[in-house]
Amino acid sequence: MTKSSETETMRLEIESRSHNEEFARVVAAVFMSRLDPTLEEVDDVKTAVSEAVTNSVIHGYRGGPGTIYIEASVRGKELTVSVTDCGVGIQDVARAMEPMYTTDCTGERSGMGFAFMEALMDQVQVRSQPGRGTVVTMKKLIGG
Repeated sequence: MTKSSETETMRLEIESRSHNEEFARVVAAVFMSRLDPTLEEVDDVKTAVSEAVTNSVIHGYRGGPGTIYIEASVRGKELTVSVTDCGVGIQDVARAMEPMYTTDCTGERSGMGFAFMEALMDQVQVRSQPGRGTVVTMKKLIGG
């Protein structure tokens, strides 16, 4: 078990393809297993990671090629997961985080990705620069 003063980190680099979303979910779940999470906590983290990776694929890279970087760390009982892309970025982060807001013109996306992340995790921070990419950092206290 991790001592509260130590931080353990995992880094993953995946291609921006929708089928890699499941792989990212599983890796995050396995990494957090060292904290002895409940099934609900595992499901919450898996869903939040899935939403962040999907946003990178669909919006960050607009379905085109690119790389998604996932970093997870554990310090004490706190899990931090960051999902980073070097895609198109977000013009207005506050607006993008509003429920039901989407840039998808096809009607296939609900605009609930950030809302789900915020509901499932204790803290969600989004930093983005147009033309440079986006970093979504999520934190959750496990067993707290």
